[in-house]
Amino acid sequence: MQILNIAAYKFIALDLLPTLQASLAGALAARHIKGSVLLAEEGINLFLAADSAAIHDFLAWLRLDARFADLDIKESWSVTQPFGKLLVKVKPEIIRMNQPAIRPSAGRAPAVGPVALKRWLDKGMDDVGRPVVMLDTRNTYEVEAGTFRQAMDWRLEKFTEFPQAVQDHRKDLEGLAGKTVVSFCTGGIRCEKAAIYLQQAGISHVYQLDGGILKYFEECGQAHFDGECFVFDDRRAVDAALHPRINVGASSDSLALSAVGSLPAPS
Repeated sequence: MQILNIAAYKFIALDLLPTLQASLAGALAARHIKGSVLLAEEGINLFLAADSAAIHDFLAWLRLDARFADLDIKESWSVTQPFGKLLVKVKPEIIRMNQPAIRPSAGRAPAVGPVALKRWLDKGMDDVGRPVVMLDTRNTYEVEAGTFRQAMDWRLEKFTEFPQAVQDHRKDLEGLAGKTVVSFCTGGIRCEKAAIYLQQAGISHVYQLDGGILKYFEECGQAHFDGECFVFDDRRAVDAALHPRINVGASSDSLALSAVGSLPAPS
């Protein structure tokens, strides 16, 4: 496998977005890197692929900016380039939720790392003895590719439906009193906003899976997870070894939604 794929995001206050957009687009194009970068006042979200030398050179350049020095990168490999072009866009949100009060850059919800989560799932409870409930914050077609065993799935068509789903499932959530809820998603960005929303909705013990499924696969493999992780590029999905898979059980219509250029990032 010759192509290094990276995914990363960071919620951090950004300004002068058109200037940053032009700088990033130039740096990526000069290194022949393809994929997508989303910028907003709330932060950065990127999915990129190229040969490893180009990727690492770009990351070294990017981390010269103190705002991105600690950017947490998730890596995987593929035989071919999974992106057809480069897109660098300025958006109102790097992951759309339509909830202005949810501002991760002002403070995160508690996070649990993959190794700690596996320990909890092995035991069926967290470190203080509360039962653990997994909540999938992804879209329905992503869930159908694979998810944690017995995870709650609210059949979302897009992430903007999550706040209403919380309200629609109030009784279910009230039944989780005394339990620990762990929200999860592909790379961490959606479950970070989801965890904050759940906190504000009154859920006492809620965590986000730090780094999402991709980081969990990297550190813990297949444990407690059935299937593959849907990704938003031509690989369609990766298995627990972070190797590409093509036929993941999603419908052709669902897969078409992720065609390169039409859906460059989770929605």
